[in-house]
Order: sequence, then C-alpha cells, then structure tokens
Amino acid sequence: MAETTNPNPDDTSPGSLITRDGQIQWAGLLMGPGTPYEIDRTGITGWDDLPELNTGDVPRPDQHGSWPGARWATSRVIGTTVWLLPETIERAGATAAAFRAATGPDGGERWLAVRLHGETLAVLARISRRVVPQDRGYVRSGTSKISLQWTATDPRRYGTVQHRASTVLPSPEPGLNWQDTTRDTSGDGLRWPLDWGATGVAGALTAANAGDAPAHPVVQFRGPVRRPALTRLSDGRQLQYDIVLGAGDVLTADTDAGTVLLNGTASRLYTAAPGSVPEQLFQLDPGETELAFRSDDTTSDARASATVLWRDTHW
Repeated sequence: MAETTNPNPDDTSPGSLITRDGQIQWAGLLMGPGTPYEIDRTGITGWDDLPELNTGDVPRPDQHGSWPGARWATSRVIGTTVWLLPETIERAGATAAAFRAATGPDGGERWLAVRLHGETLAVLARISRRVVPQDRGYVRSGTSKISLQWTATDPRRYGTVQHRASTVLPSPEPGLNWQDTTRDTSGDGLRWPLDWGATGVAGALTAANAGDAPAHPVVQFRGPVRRPALTRLSDGRQLQYDIVLGAGDVLTADTDAGTVLLNGTASRLYTAAPGSVPEQLFQLDPGETELAFRSDDTTSDARASATVLWRDTHW
C-alpha cells in the first residue's frame, strides 16, 4: 500500500483519487481502504450532520414566542480517527512524513472529499486539529491512532463535477428566401426541397442542481455586448450590468463571493443596474432553473454569450 498522493492538490478536482467507498481525500492525500492511512471503525463525524444554525428570530413583546427570522448555517466541523499503518518499518518514516505534510496548518481552504455509498461529496476546509500519539507502537513499527479535525467555513457540501451551460443572444429564424434564384432560375417562386434557413436561437439555458440546497453559480458574460442581463424565468430575478463589453472582454459575477470582475482583475460591482438583485441572492434552487440571456443591443453579435458554472449543492 504505497502512499497515494497528488503533488498538485489545488489543481485537481475534489475526490479525483477516490476509487471506493469509505475513502477520504484531503490536500492530495488519500486515506481509507487500500492506503496506509486506514479510517478507524468509528468513521467520520460531522459529515452528514446539519450544521448549527444562527437565527434572526425576534421575541414578541406582547405575547408568547418570537417572530421567525432568517436562518443561516455556521461552519461545519468534521472529525475522524486515522490509523497510520506503514507497509514495513522501513516505510514508517516516509509514511508519517507524507501524512504530516498534508495535514499541516498552512495554506487556505482545500477540498476535503468523502465517498459513501457510491456518492462523493466535498467541502472546502482547513485542518483545525491533529493529534499524533507517540506511543510504543509508533516507536516500534510506525503505527499510530491519529485524531484529525477540519473546519469548513462554508458548511455546504458540493458535487465533484463542475457543471457548465452556455447560450448566445436570441436570434430569429430567417425563414424562406422567396427570391432564391439558386433554386428557381425562372424567378416564379420556390421549388422543393425548401430551404428554411438556419435555426433560430432562444437565448435560454437550463441549469440543473441535483442537490438539496441552493447553489451559488458563477456567471460569465462575454462580449461584444451592451448591458448584459441573465434572468431567472421562474420569478424574474436577474443580474444586469450597465456596461459595454468589447470583443474578448469577460465580465464574471461570483454570486457566492459577491464580486463582479472585468477580465478577472478590475471590479465592476458598481455597474449593477437598478433592477439587478444583490449577487448573493441569485441562486439555483434544487431542480432545474430556466435562465434567459438578454442585452440592450439593437442587433445581437453571435460572439456574445453567457456562461453559468455551478456544482450540485447539498446540506
């Protein structure tokens, strides 16, 4: 059982090393069955639990109870016990070193992925606790029963696949060309087979969130386009920006972070149109969400597009 690691953990999709149920992948390190880092029979805690909730309930001053307010989940705390089990005593040092390197406190949040019953979900987390007993077993054979704890500031769990859907601005069907001399040289009309022209474009897309929690998508508008907008057809909620994008320009709205960047660097949050909702309120509810891409262009440019990126989101 050689150490299964990825030298570039930030460049890999969550759970890319996982091959069977019960395995955990963290920062490029694979733990669980088939590895030198076996999960204790007590398993993992805090993974399927509902995170603690902060509520905005307000006590009623003149009767029992409270007025219900918004509820927001706090950080998710995940814990497990790992057995350090090197193949041989000669591998004990390398096995322990690889584990220590992957579970240090440095760096930002990374993907923690867990597979259970064929389903792999992931959270962005940081190591918040590591306890490695230096007992007799560790000294003699390199074995140790280690306690690990992660804290995920975003308590939601995500699918391992990032979905992507794109559309261009709407365009009508051109229909029949009644002066089609290539098909009727007499000029008296059309002949079979009829050429109805290219298919029109509705400028719409469907985003399917297979989870049970609302997803915050990343929306990318590509120019050339004037005053681009993306609208949820179910309720009319939209993102719209009073900006003119040239060919090659990309305006990216991250609805989780609440940022709007032009070409990945310059903030353009101030260009939000009066009818545009705050970015954090533009969500993809569980199930399918129909979206429409529109602009203020008199004549649409085929190069303009809207792209939506999201992951299935779970509690």
